[in-house]
Amino acid sequence: MAKIHPSAVIESGAQIADSAQIGPFCFISSKAKIGENVRLLARVTVYGDTTIGEGTIVFPGACLGTGPQDHGNEFQENAKLIIGKHNVIRENVTMHAGTPKEHLTTVVGDNGMFMVNSHIAHDCVVGNNVIMTNNAVIGGHVHVGDGAILGGNSAVHQFCRIGRKAMIGGLSGVTRDVIPFGIVTGDRGKLRGLNVIGLKRSGFDESTVKAITRAYMFLFKGKEGTFEERLKIAREKYKDNDMIMEQVQFIEEALQGKRNIMTAEI
Repeated sequence: MAKIHPSAVIESGAQIADSAQIGPFCFISSKAKIGENVRLLARVTVYGDTTIGEGTIVFPGACLGTGPQDHGNEFQENAKLIIGKHNVIRENVTMHAGTPKEHLTTVVGDNGMFMVNSHIAHDCVVGNNVIMTNNAVIGGHVHVGDGAILGGNSAVHQFCRIGRKAMIGGLSGVTRDVIPFGIVTGDRGKLRGLNVIGLKRSGFDESTVKAITRAYMFLFKGKEGTFEERLKIAREKYKDNDMIMEQVQFIEEALQGKRNIMTAEI
């Protein structure tokens, strides 16, 4: 049997794994699904059709699965929030369910850390091993790639994409897509270079890091033709390097998307 504090309110129909622990003054809705070894420490609200994956720990004050801050879509009966395994969700974190614009679903991956007061808005897709530092917030429809880090008090505009293992500096406002492995700083964020330290810590060897750096310098600092022309050259020039091609494809998609790509010049 799950360990449930007598002050917790559990609506009929909620699915709670036998190994879960539900602390004092928590609220769990009838559609919620609480996985094995999940711990809700205290005063956690799990609303609507919210799934919390195995081994996730949620700290006091977190509010998960409530309706989005999207006028007219605040209450959607079939809206979902899906949270993966082994996440750490700290005090007062908010994660909202989806809207009809994106299949009614918000998705958070595995092994993430979401620090105090961070916020994931409706219809977002957040990858694995993501860190959102205190007060970091992402608007609706944002996609965050695996291993990305969002610094304290940073803010990502709706519909933006943050590439894999990108790093967003504290207090930065992000209004365009950020390439995989990029670093962004500034009150209105600008692309400053590559997350070289993060790549090395992730086990990428020196030759790989140098190759990605050369490609970055060619694309974003090169003088040959326009940015779009250099992008076409890069697709052929680096076609045998999967990591560089990941960046090239990301940029091509961004140029056709809602927010365009963040460059070093803006």
